[in-house]
Amino acid sequence: MELNLNDKSALVCGSTQGIGYATAVALANEGVRVTLAARNEDKLKQIVSELPQTAAHDYIVADFSNPKELKSKVSSYLESNSGFHILINNTGGPRSGAIINATLEQFEMAFTMHLKCNHILTQLVVPFMKSEQYGRIINVISTSVKEPIEGLGVSNTIRNAVGNWSKTLSFELGVFGITVNNVLPGFTETERLNEIIAIKAKKANVSFEEMEVIMKNYTPAKRFAKPEETANAIAFLASEAAGYVNGINLPVDGGRTKSL
Repeated sequence: MELNLNDKSALVCGSTQGIGYATAVALANEGVRVTLAARNEDKLKQIVSELPQTAAHDYIVADFSNPKELKSKVSSYLESNSGFHILINNTGGPRSGAIINATLEQFEMAFTMHLKCNHILTQLVVPFMKSEQYGRIINVISTSVKEPIEGLGVSNTIRNAVGNWSKTLSFELGVFGITVNNVLPGFTETERLNEIIAIKAKKANVSFEEMEVIMKNYTPAKRFAKPEETANAIAFLASEAAGYVNGINLPVDGGRTKSL
């Protein structure tokens, strides 16, 4: 299958680690000109140098807890660069914990980092996508939009808000050749997963290794996902081959999610 991404450009958020990093690599391998966005400039520089040099990759230093700064920096970048055909909205999840104990500040921060920033970036990139009659907006969220995950109260709430925002956008933008889809990672080998395992292990009074085995057994695959496996699904959704796939939630979870 030809993904036909050689002449495309992408803004990949949260791209210094985990799924964001793997997505940047996957797109660069397909010939996409990748612009990374994250807080740590040293890591950004390092990753740009490591990406397959099929195109002139770049980066934007941005903090998603500060939407005004994010908007200013991306706007300035677009003034001297062409736009993006592909936007990967990907930000680290809210802290774990029971929803009854969540503070209003936790909800507000999660809403800002996930929904507000996604919306700001989308508004900035859509004009170019419309002019090109090609756009792919892909939001990396969670299987919690289908089944809430115990112990992730704030995340469950905000991820569903992003899911409905995304679906609504897909209605509005499809006529311009722009698709809007969500990827729902399952248990993926990232620092975020290690945090969740540690919390669950402590709550159940078992070792980290024991809880790791328990959680692997939640999935028919009996293992965790590699970040690259999720990135491959994202690359497909970003391609011409997925031009008629719009408004979906795509779990990449080894079959763990029981709902249809």
